[in-house]
Amino acid sequence: MMQRDPWWQTAVIYQVYPRSFQDTNGDGVGDLAGITRRLEYLAELGVDAVWVSPFYPSPMADFGYDVADYCDVDPKFGTLADFDTLIARAHELGLKLLLDFVPNHSSDRHPWFVESRSSRASARRDWYIWRDPAPGDGPPERRYPTNWMSHFGGQAWTYDEASGQFYLHSFLKGQPDLNWRNPAVREAMYGAMRFWLGRGMEGNGADGFRMDVLCAVIKDEQFRDNPHNPEWRPGSSSYGQFLPVYTMDRPETQEVVAEMRAVLESCAGTERLLIGEIYLPIRELVRYYGASVPEASDPVPDVRDAAMNDPRLNGAQLPFNFHLIQTPWRAWAIAQLIREYEAALPAGAWPNWVLGNHDQSRVATRVGAAQARVAAMLLLTLRGTPTLYYGDELGMVDGRIPPDEVQDPAEKNQPGIGMGRDPERTPMLWDNSANAGFTTGAPWLPIADDFAAQSVETQRGDRGSMLWLYRELIRLRRGHAALNSGAISEVGGSEPSGVLRYVRSAEGERIQVLLNLTARPQRVSCTAGELLLSTDAGRRLGPVREWVNLHPNEGLMARLG
Repeated sequence: MMQRDPWWQTAVIYQVYPRSFQDTNGDGVGDLAGITRRLEYLAELGVDAVWVSPFYPSPMADFGYDVADYCDVDPKFGTLADFDTLIARAHELGLKLLLDFVPNHSSDRHPWFVESRSSRASARRDWYIWRDPAPGDGPPERRYPTNWMSHFGGQAWTYDEASGQFYLHSFLKGQPDLNWRNPAVREAMYGAMRFWLGRGMEGNGADGFRMDVLCAVIKDEQFRDNPHNPEWRPGSSSYGQFLPVYTMDRPETQEVVAEMRAVLESCAGTERLLIGEIYLPIRELVRYYGASVPEASDPVPDVRDAAMNDPRLNGAQLPFNFHLIQTPWRAWAIAQLIREYEAALPAGAWPNWVLGNHDQSRVATRVGAAQARVAAMLLLTLRGTPTLYYGDELGMVDGRIPPDEVQDPAEKNQPGIGMGRDPERTPMLWDNSANAGFTTGAPWLPIADDFAAQSVETQRGDRGSMLWLYRELIRLRRGHAALNSGAISEVGGSEPSGVLRYVRSAEGERIQVLLNLTARPQRVSCTAGELLLSTDAGRRLGPVREWVNLHPNEGLMARLG
């Protein structure tokens, strides 16, 4: 019997940063009603799933990644009724809805932490990580239990004078780390996951979660100091002084990931998706797919990829692969990355690729406007599930944030070293009216003066626009099994040509992808076939011969004869 691919395997995921997507009440901050209003645009774009960054009640010290209640909506973003409307409309349009979940830490305003902090004898004291000052002379508030550092600068320990102990915070002091070694914490968090999975009509709630900083949820049980990083230099982030050996990617983390997956597996109906935010080398990253779980009672699927005949895995279906963001924009480097990643994948694992998100400079800023078109073709033709960041389909670039308008605590705590994430979080450019149609009020982050050149309104009818290119790429990806679920082969890239190439194939169809990562014309060999799409809107479609003259900054794909 033919078994269909899981929905997430052939999907395109689109990340929405709710503060910046669409404001409906004029306060300058996006909201859930705004996302609902723009769902038809996303359906028109052709994406399959919408991942929404946090909208939970929060003091907004880290703009929602400091959660004060895991089972509600912050009034700034709307109400639970607004969420129910959002998910109902998404499902009506055939879109999946994925929620951002923050398991590593809560806000210090969360009732759990308020109770934990109230007394050493509190029933929830062990829900967070508390330690006595280290032995020695000097004031206790300076005797840190370990040398663990905060991602946002400075020590990861804050002294609580009332109880005489430190609490751990891997990020801001207003984001205390939960103690995932405590079974009560695990069950409370799994209960919050079930809450969202069960929302909506007939309990048909969220379709899955993206787990924030998943590899950090377990810390070293012995509280050992992290080793010094020999490559750290003064003037860079203080977090990098030490290698996070004892604060990230602890072996016990895999047990937590398997339990999260089990929560999703317990839901009836459509398969739910677990995504993990994991910034690790590939050899460590792929462990988050989990261990093989053979099920003798399951029918052997009739699939296109023989690897899928292996037992299923019990970890995250998609441990986020951020390596395209981190790899030099060179043909040889990206070809090497693709081969290394494909070789490292466990049997039965499905790859995924990311080129931008709310923590990284926008792709059009990193590689330039011309190469951003090539990057779009790369992302949407590689084997695996791609994730798009809102606005990248318009070619949005990093915004310019005046010093007196900086919002991000990562920049405020360590000014001048480039840690700020505000530039990639500026509002979506919808139309050519005031504030790009994002808000009738004052936007929470500034909008570029020349926004009209990149707006959805401007690009929608322009066949040479970035938006049109993304729509065509997604349409072709959806229409060709070779692109959405096929194998990848013949991966190559060399200097000085600077051309990255590979072939996607399935069901007897072969599609060649050629990407010129340089600003020079390149002549490359190609099996004869038919041109499907070029990133250069001026190139006419037609037959492809044994040689192709690639234009500067051009990517193309051709169906091979």
